Amino acid sequence: MFQRTVIAAAVFVSLSVCGLLSVVADERPNVILVMTDDQGYGDLGVHGNELIVTPHIDRFAREGVQFSRFYVSPVCAPTRASLMTGRYYYRTGVVHTSRGGAKMHGDELTIAEVLARAGYSTGIFGKWHLGDAFPLRPQDQGFAESLVHRSGGISQTPDQPNSYFNPLLWKNGKPVRSQGYCTDVFFDAALRFVEQHRDEPFFAYIPTNAPHTPLEVADEYVQPYLDKGLNETTARVYGMVQNIDENFGRLLSRLEELGLRENTLVIFMTDNGPQQPRFNGGLRGRKSQTCEGGIRVPFFVQWPQRLKGGRMVDRLAAHIDLLPTIAEICGAKPGTDGHPLDGVSLLPLLNDSLNDVAVDWPDRTLFFQCHRSLTPKPFQNCAVVTQRFKLVGSPGTFSREDFDPATESQFELYDLLADHGETDNLAAANPAIVRQLKARYDDWFADVRASRQFSPGLIEIGDAASASTHLCRYQDGSWVGGRSTGWPVRVVTAGRYRAIVRRGDATGRLGLRVRWVGGEQTVPLGDRNEAEVSLAVGYGLLEMFPVDESGSEVEFAGNGTAGDVTLVGPLSDATIND
Repeated sequence: MFQRTVIAAAVFVSLSVCGLLSVVADERPNVILVMTDDQGYGDLGVHGNELIVTPHIDRFAREGVQFSRFYVSPVCAPTRASLMTGRYYYRTGVVHTSRGGAKMHGDELTIAEVLARAGYSTGIFGKWHLGDAFPLRPQDQGFAESLVHRSGGISQTPDQPNSYFNPLLWKNGKPVRSQGYCTDVFFDAALRFVEQHRDEPFFAYIPTNAPHTPLEVADEYVQPYLDKGLNETTARVYGMVQNIDENFGRLLSRLEELGLRENTLVIFMTDNGPQQPRFNGGLRGRKSQTCEGGIRVPFFVQWPQRLKGGRMVDRLAAHIDLLPTIAEICGAKPGTDGHPLDGVSLLPLLNDSLNDVAVDWPDRTLFFQCHRSLTPKPFQNCAVVTQRFKLVGSPGTFSREDFDPATESQFELYDLLADHGETDNLAAANPAIVRQLKARYDDWFADVRASRQFSPGLIEIGDAASASTHLCRYQDGSWVGGRSTGWPVRVVTAGRYRAIVRRGDATGRLGLRVRWVGGEQTVPLGDRNEAEVSLAVGYGLLEMFPVDESGSEVEFAGNGTAGDVTLVGPLSDATIND
């Protein structure tokens, strides 16, 4: 069986063993974690980009601790699930980014929950992307304050229509119309949170949705890069990153003004490689790929009061290490509530008493994979990474739902110490190493599959914490053969519910057919596209779809909001048929 705790015992050691000063309650650091979206390894001046303007992040990196071998998943939601839980995302219910694949189980224990239990105030400002309905929302997962957009990005289904300028956001579960550019809005909210909680330990998570598409940013940020001869797409990305850099500088300055800079742990990272082709620091590939350019990202840390800056760490580290690291630094117990961690604390690497990390840090093996399907397949778009070697499995198959691992699996092997650009495939010359890394992968894949059998997180209907539930066909539905077949849910309160249906362009008199826990009902949709339906307690696939007068299901193509259903209830006797 895959042994995920083998180096945890060696690395997750006590503060006293590491030689760090003890962290008592009144000395616990504040924590600010900034993670940008689709910003690649090369989208910073500090990584050799001579055209982009990122002075604040560059200085932060040079004066802090830089990790040159920090890894994440190749796309958004998987990285976020692993970061939040300290676990490989396949264990959490997240499988990919949409079509039912981005719903983390509500019983997963997050960084926010761990720190909240330890007395920290917690807030998120930006992109969540792990579920928009109870009990999957950030306010259900440990964040006392939340200002987020829905789905995987502003203006993505079901967050439509929307814009990066004056976006509609969700504050503690309620819709609010913000004023300003989205990145500015999120940092403004985070700064207010910091100021409000300046006299107590806090955790502020700022996962920006920039520079993810759509590439909306003020022209004043774009034109200077066009003047440098860059294409429109790259100019817009760089403008969005420059705006992030300005906000990051503003954050650090405000911490100084408030007297919080010295005892605040600040982390800057990104969630995966760049979406579009551009300079990427000599790394091969980009977002969605398990080449280095898709999964190796910037990771910089400062904690002026405790950590010596101006250092580079070349040991392997990953998103799964954030929870155990932050928990140990903050003196919090990373209790897993029955869900064992895959990550380890990076504190020994951050501690300035370890001058030769190569001696003190055991070798480890990390695993990465992601592709479009609710059924993960062995060796599809995967990677096995050690300190020296990397096995890449079946590259270029991210979007292949028809991939057959029995007949199509292919493997590449690279010596990353000699070839970080992955230009020399050594697989044919080193079959023994390939077999060894494949065997490790086999053990890992079997282990993560055993956790939940890749079952997605369940939306709960009828809980008192949520008076209504929006079921997005594209984002939340269970997709099979290119179409949504319904929603995996748990109904916790039986009763009558008002179903509000988005019919899109469908015309004529429609009905709503509902199949649930073995029963079926068809009710007419009124002029307001509403109907009342009865739901029994249970869990399974909730099928709800409009039908025409002949009883045929209305087909909704693409990734729009047509076919979405909002359930309100359960209804009291006074509200039924209002």
